[in-house]
Amino acid sequence: MEEPKKGTTIQSLQVGMSIIDMIAKQGRPLKFSDINELTNITKSNLYKYLNTFTQLGILYRDKESGSYILGSKLIEYGMAATAEENVVDRVTPFMQEINIKSLSTVLYSTWTINGPMIVKEVNTKQGFNIGAQVGTFLPVLSATGKIFATFLEEQTINEWLEKEFSNMPEEKIRQFKEECNSIKEKEISFAQEPIVSSVSSVAFPVFNYKKKLLGVITVVGFSNIIPTSEEEELSQFLINISQEISGSFGYKR
Repeated sequence: MEEPKKGTTIQSLQVGMSIIDMIAKQGRPLKFSDINELTNITKSNLYKYLNTFTQLGILYRDKESGSYILGSKLIEYGMAATAEENVVDRVTPFMQEINIKSLSTVLYSTWTINGPMIVKEVNTKQGFNIGAQVGTFLPVLSATGKIFATFLEEQTINEWLEKEFSNMPEEKIRQFKEECNSIKEKEISFAQEPIVSSVSSVAFPVFNYKKKLLGVITVVGFSNIIPTSEEEELSQFLINISQEISGSFGYKR
């Protein structure tokens, strides 16, 4: 096959990818006006790009707020590129089992350059549904965020932690680091209403045989049914099933 000539490009494709790149780097939902201000693309052209990307699943547009985030199609591409899809396929039956046991939403999140991101949601049983969207980024104080902060390499999460800690009091940062030491030992984390009032979460890591963090499984529900310590019944169930899940990837505690 003939090599493409150096400098030969499709300008409209470059513009479109610059929009996607900008949204990805912002790491938060953006409204049309935000994207217009950040890109300086004319409103008529920008609308065509965003409408096309939304129809293709490259972007997702929230019906209530009108804001845009990265869509499921990009997540599919990313997972295929990193062979992460096999992990999701393998943990999904366990997530369904957890959903039946907890009657709460169960999430699987992986690491991205913008922080932890939800890539799978299971809520097949009638119960509480937080309405989490695939593609949502989770904060450091969530149960999910605490697991990533505890088990990922420091150089991987430095920039994310600096951003998350920027407006956090020193005492709260100190307490967070102490909690991470406990999470490292117990391999389970808890978060009381970190994002939404009356909604709490509990999470555990998924390791491979080298104890490399593949992702995090999180149970999210009303605070009165989500455990706050490892001694509670649901926590013990999660600890046991977490060992079974990571064991399927060769990890032995």
